[in-house]
Amino acid sequence: MKQILPSNAKISKEAKQTVQECATEFISFVTCEASDKCHRENRKTVNGDDIWWALSTLGLDNYADAVGRYLHKYREAERERAENNKSSNDSGNERELNITSGYSRVLEKGSSSSAR
Repeated sequence: MKQILPSNAKISKEAKQTVQECATEFISFVTCEASDKCHRENRKTVNGDDIWWALSTLGLDNYADAVGRYLHKYREAERERAENNKSSNDSGNERELNITSGYSRVLEKGSSSSAR
């Protein structure tokens, strides 16, 4: 809140408290709408899509658009992370097998040379 005001501006405690109460009420209002939807659909968990739907239903399209973009980017990032984890696990397994194979070859050579 202080960042958008001039540096010499002061914010009273009452003003901070009022903004906090408004933000809390707004979140409660949107969450209640999303929760009602989940209840009608016999679900217990509210997810991001439910919040997006509630914002749209309540006519808060600017917020809904922003949440929709965020959800899309988040899911893309999660998908990429899962693919990267999968590919790093796969290449890690190959390296592990190669190291193990190489190690057993060294042992074989070592044991055959020690047997001589």
